[in-house]
Order: sequence, then C-alpha cells, then structure tokens
Amino acid sequence: MRLRKLLAPLFGALLCLPWIGFADTLRSDHPERYVVQRGDTLWDISERFLNTPWLWPEIWLLNQEIENPHLIYPGDVISLVFIDGQPRLTITREGRAGPTVYLSPRVREEALTDAIHTIPLEGIRPFLTETEVLSDEQLNGLPYILAGEDDRVMGSRLDRVYARGLENGNGAIQSYAVVRRGDAFVDPDTGDHLGYAAIHVGDAVLERDGDPATFSIIDSNREILPGDRLLAVDEERFDSRFLPRAPTVEVDGRIMSVLDGVTQIGQYSVVAINRGTEHGLETGDVLAIYQRGRTVRDPHSGRWRDTVQLPDEHAGELIVFRTFDRLSFGLVMRATRAMHTHDLVRNP
Repeated sequence: MRLRKLLAPLFGALLCLPWIGFADTLRSDHPERYVVQRGDTLWDISERFLNTPWLWPEIWLLNQEIENPHLIYPGDVISLVFIDGQPRLTITREGRAGPTVYLSPRVREEALTDAIHTIPLEGIRPFLTETEVLSDEQLNGLPYILAGEDDRVMGSRLDRVYARGLENGNGAIQSYAVVRRGDAFVDPDTGDHLGYAAIHVGDAVLERDGDPATFSIIDSNREILPGDRLLAVDEERFDSRFLPRAPTVEVDGRIMSVLDGVTQIGQYSVVAINRGTEHGLETGDVLAIYQRGRTVRDPHSGRWRDTVQLPDEHAGELIVFRTFDRLSFGLVMRATRAMHTHDLVRNP
C-alpha cells in the first residue's frame, strides 16, 4: 500500500505526458514563437517546429466553430505551448488585445488569396491548370483544329482557327484550352497505360458554333497546329491550402516520370506516381521516397553468380497536390540523396 502511494504521483505525471511520443517529432531547435511572413508556406513553417512536417495535424488544434480554421495569414504569431501536457500550436494576431485564439483566424476579415499556401505554387502552377491526364478515347473524342484562316499552317495569339467535332449545343461553353497529346504514363509494375499528358499549348474562345466552328486564339505558349484538341475549361478552383498529412491507407507505388522537363529528380521536382484516388490517395498526402537498392554480385559467398539486392534507402519526401483515378502528381519537398524514375513511394 505504501509503495502504491509512493508510485501514484509518478503514474499520474506519466499520464499527463502523452506528448512523450512527440519527442522525436519536435525539432530540438524549434522556436517558441514565429511570426508568419509573406511568402511563407505551411510546409516551411511546419519544418521550423517539427522534424516530420506531415504530423502537423497531430498538434494543430482546429476550432470547429470557425470557418476555414486552418488558414494562416502573414502577421499571425504561431506559438508552441503545452495544453494538458500535450504540445499544441496556437495562433494570435499582432496588435490584438485579449486571450489567445487557438488556430482560429477570425479577428479580421481576410481575402482567401491572402492566406499562405501549403507548398510553393510557382513550380506547380502549370500542372494545376495546364496539364490534364486523359485516356486515348478521351483525347480522340475532343474537338480538333482543322485549319487556320488565310491558309496558315500554324496559329498564334489573335489568330482565327476552325475546328470540327464540337457537339451540338456546346455553343454555351465559350472558353477552351488548346491541348496536344504528350507522353503516355505507363505503370512500371503492370505495364498498363494510365493515360496521356494533355499538354497545354494555348487558350481559345468560341466565336461561332457550327461544323466547322470558329475559334479565336487568345493566348498561346507555342504554335498551334492542325490536329491540336480543344478541351472545355474547368472553372473549379484548386485549393492550395490543404494540410500535409500521412495517408490513411497503405501506399506502395513508384515514380513513373518527372514532369518539369528535366532528367534529375531533386527538391521541388514535379513527379507522376502510379497511385491515385482508386488507391485511396488524396491531395495533401505525404509519401516517403526510397531509392531502390541495386542488385550486386557477391563474389565471396562461394556460390556461382550469387547476387544480392541491397536495401532500399530513404531519399526524401513528396506531397501529393493533384490526383487522378490511377495516378497522381507530387512535389518533392525534401531530397536527401539522388532520386530516379521507378524509385519507390511509401507511407512516411
């Protein structure tokens, strides 16, 4: 009985320390407070406090009474505090009197565009609005440019072009992206074709319905050619302010290709992986990248032509920013060693 009384305070203290599991998550040099600067991203701020930024939601206390409680604005002060023994990140507003407001940007009205983004948008913007993944059937079913006016072979800004394949009644849709078939995405595990990149080459507006229909090119980033396709513009806004998090499903996939016109994969490279919504992936999911261990010959084992595959090595992390049915686009946020196509992506 006496031993129980002596140990009771110790057990009580341990029960009040659920944050022990976060000992390896919090950076040893984390600040006590940080003032959000214009140009910051949520990932950058997460890395100031955490070794593993995708665990941010674990210590980010959302106030369910506040609309969009995860939005953070320049000038906000983020502080690391302990509430009931648990680490929590809190937000206060500069110059605001009164108690701390926990993760709730409700003091002043802010435009959504003023809130910081999760990841830098400069490198991924073309892959948000200018790159689609379409099947062969979808591409072949799109209206196509037949010819330009005045016998021109190529079209550019302010030129008029004529197109066929516009469905009757589609005259209500005015804005179209001009796209061109790009490389195929091929699953390295199964060999399946997962779709083609529909590369954005310009924008056009419908002037006159019919067969052929008349379009005016309002913008182009390269010459527009006969055979290029017209894709109705999706006006759905991309939400760039998602929370980074670990996937809720087991992921075991591979990098299929790097999309930004380079061969080396490093920090801020955009890659396509062979996992998508059909596999349970969502925007904001963070995946670890593993460099596949190479196969080497063992001349010392005493067995003829004995080979051994070396262990896979952790090479970095990516965050999924756009999903399709069977593939996704990810931005490499951290690179600790060289990465290549066909490297593995798994739960962090």
